[in-house]
Amino acid sequence: MQADFWQSRWENNEIGFHAKQVNSYLQDNWAALGLQAGDQVFVPLCGKSLDLTWLAAQGLRVTGVELSQIAVEAFFAEQQLEPKVNQEGAFKVYRAGSVEIYCGDFFQFDGALLEGCKGFYDRAALIALPAEMRARYVQQLQAILPMGCQGILVTLIYDQAKMDGPPFCVTDDEVAQLFGAGWNCQHLRTEDAFNKRFADRGLKTLEESVYRLRRC
Repeated sequence: MQADFWQSRWENNEIGFHAKQVNSYLQDNWAALGLQAGDQVFVPLCGKSLDLTWLAAQGLRVTGVELSQIAVEAFFAEQQLEPKVNQEGAFKVYRAGSVEIYCGDFFQFDGALLEGCKGFYDRAALIALPAEMRARYVQQLQAILPMGCQGILVTLIYDQAKMDGPPFCVTDDEVAQLFGAGWNCQHLRTEDAFNKRFADRGLKTLEESVYRLRRC
């Protein structure tokens, strides 16, 4: 999955992956991580997610990374925030209140920016990547997140032969393999998430799985 693909999706407003409400799994499971007001939280491939605003409302300092400048600017515009914008190395950085988004390539992100990070959240990053990129994504997460950092991961499970991704199917077994060495991985729940959107794409079943992860 090349950068041009995602740039094109945002340019053409083909963003069915963008949720129009805060994720319920985030709301239900975040408090159990035990983070405190002022702690830093990392959200990779964040788009213009409303989850960023929810995390900030919990008193957290939110650091996102997003490839598309369209998505980043849309987030601040839709939240009626006027960001300060600076070029910092390979990234154009937008900051307003307790939210900062680094616009650029996640795989170039510097772990020094997350030295004190306590939490992370992935609803649409891992499942946005094809199989050959998912291991690289997890390796980068492991490289940049400090020991003890905890997070919530949401994945999709469906018959990949019946629908082309993204979003891609990431099974429980694959999650266990990807987050093996260097992580504590706890499966929290699996829920039926099938709806008409996915029926129109040829599926008969679709589930979401939720995990609690800890970098160790």
